[in-house]
Amino acid sequence: MIISDDQVQYESQEEDRPEQDELPTPARIPGGARIRARMAAVQAIYQWRMSGTDLGELILQFAQAGRLRELDREYFETLLRGVVYDVSALEGAFDPYLSRPAVQLDPVEYAILLLATFELRDRIEIPFAAIINEATNLAKTFGATDGHRFINGVLDATARSLRANEIRARK
Repeated sequence: MIISDDQVQYESQEEDRPEQDELPTPARIPGGARIRARMAAVQAIYQWRMSGTDLGELILQFAQAGRLRELDREYFETLLRGVVYDVSALEGAFDPYLSRPAVQLDPVEYAILLLATFELRDRIEIPFAAIINEATNLAKTFGATDGHRFINGVLDATARSLRANEIRARK
């Protein structure tokens, strides 16, 4: 179910709004609607993992806070639902390429890996290089200082497994 912004009742008082997650949000999020959808999805996955918030409630919170404006809302929900409903399989796809157990990963990097692995596996119309590039950019925005290098390496190996035919065709 997609909840439109006009279906959300906005409160006039700041204290009535849901608390924001802990990830920073740039004042003006750059890029196209899909880039902004990925940024919001990483934040939502992070919040879901840290708080265990029900998926529908999480989407409602993001809508009420105005965080779903100017992005591809349908893609945001596709990413979020795809990750939340299949965490184990997604983790299993990148786990062989980790140097430590997934439970020890930085929560932001973990969210980015889940999102990008979902895209690598389920969004075959998007070239694997574009997915890795977008995930690396997310890590530069939200992750630790050198987290983007870690994300790039893990996703490159994951793509070789999930997109072997595409990679062979490129050569």
